[in-house]
Amino acid sequence: MAVEPEKFTAPAYQAIEGAAVTLMSSADGGALLRVIAGDVDGRRGPGATRTPITLAHATIEPGAKLDLGWQRDHNALVYVLAGRGTVGPAGHPVHGGQLAVLGSGDRIGIAADRSQESRHPGMEVLLLGGRPIREPVFHYGPFVMNSKSEIAQALEDYRAGRFGSIPPNALRPHRVQ
Repeated sequence: MAVEPEKFTAPAYQAIEGAAVTLMSSADGGALLRVIAGDVDGRRGPGATRTPITLAHATIEPGAKLDLGWQRDHNALVYVLAGRGTVGPAGHPVHGGQLAVLGSGDRIGIAADRSQESRHPGMEVLLLGGRPIREPVFHYGPFVMNSKSEIAQALEDYRAGRFGSIPPNALRPHRVQ
């Protein structure tokens, strides 16, 4: 099997702060969407990715709905960080800590329940998607590759320190003066 040119590319870090993300609101004004990477409903986020993926974070007020255009050739996942609501055209119930895997389509619909937990006033969700790779997938802990031998190589590289390191101040705000 030929190795894709970027499969073993050196790791990199990209700081994306709140002011850099693309902001959108729902039609009812009750949801704020932060597009971090990829394209959502025709709006692009600032994140640079090696493969076509989409990552967005939404805050949905109680009783509000979010209906978004989605790339038909991408899969779609909704991970609920906090709160309760429904997802998809059938209105499947979801709550904090759950992941909804959506079928094919060009729209994503999420609605927050009218009543939320007192410690989380709104529903918080991550929207994730990308083109399916349609290749064998092997995983071990945080490592995901196409074969067991590639997993072994990744473990060896990790143990040898070849993954690089996150800059010491990476989690601090990076504001241009």
